This record gives sequence, C-alpha cells and structure tokens, in this order.
Amino acid sequence: MTRVTVLVSSPIYLAGLVQTLADAGIEVCSATAPSDQDDPRSADAVLVDTDVLRPDLDLARIVEMARLTPVLVLADRMTATGCETYLRAGAARVISKHESVEHLVEAVRAVCGTAGCHDVGVPAARRESDPVEPALSEREQQVLFEIACGLTHGQIATRLGISPHTVNTYVKRIRAKLRVGNKAELTRAALLRLPTAPEVAAG
Repeated sequence: MTRVTVLVSSPIYLAGLVQTLADAGIEVCSATAPSDQDDPRSADAVLVDTDVLRPDLDLARIVEMARLTPVLVLADRMTATGCETYLRAGAARVISKHESVEHLVEAVRAVCGTAGCHDVGVPAARRESDPVEPALSEREQQVLFEIACGLTHGQIATRLGISPHTVNTYVKRIRAKLRVGNKAELTRAALLRLPTAPEVAAG
C-alpha cells in the first residue's frame, strides 16, 4: 500500500484530504506540520501544503525532504515562477490544491512510482443509473471552493466581498444539497466536486 506523510496547516482541509486519500487506498502515516523531528523516510512521498512553510525556510525544507523521499507540493496559487522554484528545490511535482480528486490521486501515485498499480478509490465514470448530484449555484460553488482551501467563514466573506452571515447561509444550503454534516465531510465533498477554481463573480 502507498504510504504518504501529509503536511497541511488547515485542520479542515487536512481532514478532507486524509479521507480522500484513504478512499483511494493511500495510507496517511503522518499528518503534521513541518518540524525538525519529521522523518520523511517513513513514507513513500511527502505532500506539502505551501501554507505550512515559512518564507525564509520553505525551499531549504523542500530540499531537505527531497533528499530522502519524493515531495509533492500542494500550491494554493499556481504560477510558472512558483512551480519552477519548487521543482528546482527538488520537488517531484507541483499541483494546485484545487485539482480534482482524480488528479490529486494520480499525482500522488506518480511521485510514488505506483501509477497504474491500483484500481481502488478513484471514482469511476458516472453511470446513467447513478443519482444525479444536486446542482450548486455559481456562488455556492465559489464558497465550496474556498472551504476546500481551508478558509474560515470570515476569510471567505472577505475574499468574496460578502458578509459572514451570507457565507453561513450559503454553507447551510450547500450542506443540505450535498447531504453532509461536519466540516470534514464538506471539505471532502469540495475536493470531489471541484476540478478547477471557479471565477469569482460580483454579487
């Protein structure tokens, strides 16, 4: 079984990510913030959220880990310069945190050298008999996208230019439509539903 260490700052995003990987048959052997005591050698790869890395140490940390095991960088904002910087530091691959679950699983397996060796976890193509997922409005998709990034309701409100109360209302609607309860389930639903970042619209 593929085993990975996950270094993510947001507990909500972390919970959804761990569950998503587990569903794909990928074991998370450690899920912590980076520290001098981390031993990447215990895993087939390390997934690093750029949000957990301090600006003065991020590249040195990646260089250090990449000497011991493949490193997959999860970036919140993808730029050509940023990707090249992490790759030069030794990262095996850089992907957006907002990629679909299929792409995330494929990336993990690729850096671990197990691509094509597993057939569990990645959702199969939808059959005509499968239930149709409830449609979300454009704004609900935006809110769900930000939840997947690990943002709080207050941060989402600031980013989208709406009130926290309005964010709460959207979250209630999303939970009702997707039939999910806690934030971890909501984050996992976001990871499964959002292949790309939606454009932020006014209003």
